Amino acid sequence: MSLNETLTIIIIGGGAAGFFAAITTKLANPNNNVMLLEAGKVPLSKVRISGGGRCNVTHHCFEPSQLIQAYPRGNKALKSAFTRFQPQDTIQWFESQGIKLKTETDGRIFPVTDNSESIVNCLMNSAEEAGVNLRLNCRVQSVEKVENQFILTLKSGEFLKCDRLLIATGSHPLGYHFAQILGHTIISPVPSLFTFTIKDKRLQNLAGISVDNVTLTLLSQDKNKLKQTGSLLITHWGISGPAVLKLSAWGAKILHDNHYQLPLRINWLPEYNYERLKQAFLSIKTQYPKRQIKGFFPVNLPKRLWQSFVGFLDINPDLTWSEISNKQINLLIQECIQGQYKIVGKGIFKEEFVTCGGVNLKEINFKTMESKVCSGLFFAGEILDIDGITGGFNFQNAWTTGWIAGQSLGD
Repeated sequence: MSLNETLTIIIIGGGAAGFFAAITTKLANPNNNVMLLEAGKVPLSKVRISGGGRCNVTHHCFEPSQLIQAYPRGNKALKSAFTRFQPQDTIQWFESQGIKLKTETDGRIFPVTDNSESIVNCLMNSAEEAGVNLRLNCRVQSVEKVENQFILTLKSGEFLKCDRLLIATGSHPLGYHFAQILGHTIISPVPSLFTFTIKDKRLQNLAGISVDNVTLTLLSQDKNKLKQTGSLLITHWGISGPAVLKLSAWGAKILHDNHYQLPLRINWLPEYNYERLKQAFLSIKTQYPKRQIKGFFPVNLPKRLWQSFVGFLDINPDLTWSEISNKQINLLIQECIQGQYKIVGKGIFKEEFVTCGGVNLKEINFKTMESKVCSGLFFAGEILDIDGITGGFNFQNAWTTGWIAGQSLGD
C-alpha cells in the first residue's frame, strides 16, 4: 500500500498491546484512520495495577534466546519476534517519550517515579499526539467479515466498518469468541501466575516468614517433574513468592487438570545434598553437645520454621544435641530437603490475572501478527496462547506483539 492511500484500522482492546499497536500503526502511516475501542470507562486497567501500582514495564534481559526461557507457552514463536523488538527497544521507546526507567536487583524494570500512572499517561499522550481515535465505553458485541471489510456491531447498536482489524482483548472471553467466529482455534484458557493454598500444621502461624532460596517440585503423574527455584513467602493461606509464581506458570495446565490438588516437595536448603547436611548435623552434635536444638542449629533457616519442623516430628525441643538420636537427625534432614506438602487450591497473585491458552499460535504469522486463516485480521498480547512468568515478561509480550502488529497493520 502506498503512503497516499488511507486504510481504516480498528483495534479492539485498550490495554498495553492495543495501545502500543495503535500508536505504532499510526506513526508508521499517519494517513491511516486508526480507531482504538475500549469497553470500559478507563483504559489500561492492568497497567495501572501491575507491580503493586508501580508497573513492571519489562525485564533486563536483552538476549532473545535467554528471554524466551521466561515463557512457558509461546517461547518458540517469540524467539524471532524478540530479534525485532525486545526489552532494550521497549526501554528506548519509553525513554524517547520522556519516561525514565530503573532496573532493580532482580532484573525488573520500573519507571523511576514508582508510579504506573507515568506509563499510563505516556501511552495516552502518545496515542493522542499520534492521532489515534480513542473511544471509551465502546463495547463490541459482534464481528463479521464481509468481502474485504470487517463489520463491528457495538452494544449501542452502532455499526463500524474497517479494512483491517486487530484484536487485543487480553483474556476476555469476548475476544476469544470473536477469534473463533473469524475461523480461529482457541486453546482453552486456564489461570497462570497464582499462589498455592496449603493447609499444613508445619506452616501454621508462620505467615510473613520468607526463605531466600528454595526448590519446589510438583509431584504429578507426568514423568517430567516440574521444578523451580527462588524465594518463598509463607502466607496465611499457604505459600507465595517468586518460586511459587514461576512454578504456577509452568505447571498451569497440569495443576488445572488436577483441580489444584497435587503433592509438592519443598527443599528448603537446595544448597545442601543429603550427605553434606548430615555432616553438618553430626558436626554440631560433636562440637556443641550441650546446646538445645530448639535455638541452635547448623543451617540458615528462620528459627520459627526450624522449631516448627522439630514440633511436627514430636521431638522434644529442650533436648540437647548430645541427646538427639541419629533417627531424629535423619527425620530433620528429610524435613529440610524433602518435605512433602499438599496443594489443595490456588490463591491469586494480588490483582494481576494472567492466563495461559488463547488463540492457537500455529494460526498466526509472527512476522506480521496477521492471521493465517483470515486476511486483514491481526492479534497482539495475551489473547494469544502466550504467557510469561512474573517479572515484566507479560508486558514485554504485549509491547513486542503490539509493535509488530502495528508495523504491519498499515502496510
